[in-house]
Amino acid sequence: MNLEVAIIDFKVSNLFSVHSACQYSGLNSQITHDSSEILNASAVILPGVGAFGPAMERLNGLGLVPVIREFIETGKPFMGICLGMQLLMEESEEFGVEKGLGIIPGVVKKMPEGKSLEKKYKIPHIGWNKLKIIGANHGGWPVSPLKGFNGDEFVYFVHSFYVIPEQDEVVTTVTDYAGVVFCSSLIYKNIFACQFHPEKSGKDGLKIFKNFSKSIKNVNADIIK
Repeated sequence: MNLEVAIIDFKVSNLFSVHSACQYSGLNSQITHDSSEILNASAVILPGVGAFGPAMERLNGLGLVPVIREFIETGKPFMGICLGMQLLMEESEEFGVEKGLGIIPGVVKKMPEGKSLEKKYKIPHIGWNKLKIIGANHGGWPVSPLKGFNGDEFVYFVHSFYVIPEQDEVVTTVTDYAGVVFCSSLIYKNIFACQFHPEKSGKDGLKIFKNFSKSIKNVNADIIK
């Protein structure tokens, strides 16, 4: 059986929960940093936790930066999760300005610390929070990763930074953390990326993987433009 999903292993992620979510959704997936396996897969997931700079160093050290860019150019489905979402941006302000993959126009900013009118809040933002759906951007996906979502779903977050895409129209959901409203997911061409962890978000998170599976089974390299 051909590999459906390559889960990129660059040693900074909880890979096995992503692998389990893929398996549960009926996807033949493999954790790998092998360039050939990644490029020949039907879809790719870039997970990630931790700091932006060291993550980019590992991707560069493993020779995966050009591989990721080449795969995305094929038009096949690609998912970025948490830090994997942030790495797709042009740069991050974490520990000074760090250059990202530069695939999606936009930057990564630190969440401000302080308190809202209602309560004190802490960084990192950890726990369950609500998605608010913005528009109906499907980006050409045969099946939107958010198909079946109605805007009252709670998903699981662990992060101190958030992305600010240059183009507002790519944003698919936002989330409010004590008055800080940030992009919690986006679709950019053949890329779906989310700040939350769908693999840790119960049945609603698994819905994303099932929709991802449906797109993989209905797409070839020239469908998503």
